[in-house]
Amino acid sequence: MINYQYFQKSLNHLQAQFLNYQSLDPALPKLMQEAVAESVIQRFEVCYDCLWKVLKRYLVEVLGIPEIPNSPKPIFRLAAENNLLPSAVERWLDYAEARTHTTHDYSGEKAKACLSLMGDFIRDATALYQSLSKQTGK
Repeated sequence: MINYQYFQKSLNHLQAQFLNYQSLDPALPKLMQEAVAESVIQRFEVCYDCLWKVLKRYLVEVLGIPEIPNSPKPIFRLAAENNLLPSAVERWLDYAEARTHTTHDYSGEKAKACLSLMGDFIRDATALYQSLSKQTGK
């Protein structure tokens, strides 16, 4: 049985912090604004990692696909082939790239690019969570 609890919790934390980020007062000191942005990126990383690992387990345990690679991109491609993704596989590959680029750099253009994907990622991750877990809410 697949445990969706960590995926759900990480998604809820990401969504809450992204809402904080979106409603930041521009008068806040730049350092505080950057801290919230960095927190969003860190929560994205945790959620993303939970997501692809749950997806891998789903492919193995529910669909019975043997010999699943242990990295996100091939898993997203397999999920797309099995009609599991709520959006085009290219978008999931963009999320994978964002995750890779933010591993050691939360500043500059890479961080901005990652943050620009958050609304779509949260919507897609929520839809995937609901589809896999058969839950209607987060």
